Amino acid sequence: MNRQIKLIVLFFCIIKLILHLIADSHSGFQGDELLHIETGNHLAFGYMEFPPLIGLIAFIQNLFQSHSVFVHHLFSHIATLLILIYVAITTIELGGKNKAVFLVLLAIIIAPGFGRSQQLFQPVVFSQLFWVLGFYQLVRFINYLDKKSLWYLTLFCILGFLTKYDSVFFLFGLSALLLFKKTRIALIKHKFWLNTIVFVLCIVPNIIWQFRNDFPLLQMTHRLYETQLDDISRLSNVTGLLIAINPIVSLLLVVPALIYLFKSKDKSVVRILSTAISLSFLLLLYTNGKSYYFFPIILTLLPFGGIFWEQRVLVKRKWILYPVSFLLLLGAVLIPFGMPVYSFNRYLEKVYPHEEKEIQGGEYGVKYDEYYTQEKWATTIKELKSVYDSLPNNEKQDCLIWGKHYGQAGAVNLFGTPYQLPKAFSYHGSFYSWAPKGQMPDVVIALSYRVGTFFNAYFEDVTLVKTIYNPYADNEEELYQRIYICKKPRQSFNKLKELFRTRIFE
Repeated sequence: MNRQIKLIVLFFCIIKLILHLIADSHSGFQGDELLHIETGNHLAFGYMEFPPLIGLIAFIQNLFQSHSVFVHHLFSHIATLLILIYVAITTIELGGKNKAVFLVLLAIIIAPGFGRSQQLFQPVVFSQLFWVLGFYQLVRFINYLDKKSLWYLTLFCILGFLTKYDSVFFLFGLSALLLFKKTRIALIKHKFWLNTIVFVLCIVPNIIWQFRNDFPLLQMTHRLYETQLDDISRLSNVTGLLIAINPIVSLLLVVPALIYLFKSKDKSVVRILSTAISLSFLLLLYTNGKSYYFFPIILTLLPFGGIFWEQRVLVKRKWILYPVSFLLLLGAVLIPFGMPVYSFNRYLEKVYPHEEKEIQGGEYGVKYDEYYTQEKWATTIKELKSVYDSLPNNEKQDCLIWGKHYGQAGAVNLFGTPYQLPKAFSYHGSFYSWAPKGQMPDVVIALSYRVGTFFNAYFEDVTLVKTIYNPYADNEEELYQRIYICKKPRQSFNKLKELFRTRIFE
């Protein structure tokens, strides 16, 4: 990497970091982040929704004992910068130079889908990182057929699997190595079965955890298809993907990347890589995953788009770089549609009018809840505090809070300590694994969204005491949060866990 390319990478890393820090200052936590933060208090070989690595990262962040967005986005931002750096390095390894690197990194910066997925503390950003790192080592292995690259590739496959199960799509793409004589001979020479054994040994603890917990991954997947994925057509999925990564990026880099891959004369390298990418894409398309599941594949395509412009167009017409760069810069207007780089009031003024999200009973309908959750959870915790303080001392002693949704339970555990609130439990998602055992206390404060008489089945006396209105919710269920005082439980915690065994994701 020459000095000019280093300066380009440094420039985009600084811009990217600034954008994320501005977004941090304007946002609260997205609902799923509260679950991920809580995993750091319950280290395990697996969780109901995802593999164990996110818990280890959360554990490190939790050592700061902070509920700051900046602290809990620390590793997400590090991963984001590493993604930029290694996409640039991959571009160079594929033969690109400064112009290709510039176009590729600019494309990543202006993609709203990358902005949001790399902003939040979720397995998604770390999955993208290990996919990019794995793809870089794949390129190196195809180029040099060396054992070192193969072992690094194995390492990032392990880390990818322990981060998010969508790594199976990347692993499926690696089967392309067996389809070509050049790489097949190298794999046999380096005894690739040893790499396979090491990979299996490293993921076995998570597989055993899945087995001992009745494979919650299968239950979650079934529920996901039942409630979401079965209603999404593959065409709308691909269309949503092209919009999420910015239509300008799709037109100026993704399409040229596909042209380069399938028309390149470099048969020994590009054909293997194009086969690997195609296999990953086709399997993902067949399973009909959400559009953001394709983001790592786009990150592997973009370098080829940059190289297409640099090697096929700019060689003879250097001036074209300026209009192409200008068009990409115009795409920056979509950044606020993915990241809260605007303050919330400015967002409501500038971005919200372009989103048709108004729902019956609501005043707005904001698409991404991190824009307003600072206010939402501050209000919720204060209302819970007032309900808790209203209890007689003898009822406070063993009182716990039941969060119907894992985000609610996570919010109570993250923000409730300064208010001296009791800990929250839940039977939703991974909170199911951490539910208390033994007898229930005589009094439980329950927090839910609209659930009607849900708690009546578990307590003899259920009283609705507070209703919290959220004018920004983008669905009717979350317009209101309800706080109940529940007395005289009908069963123990052990019985509750048995009752919710097949309802973890409801």
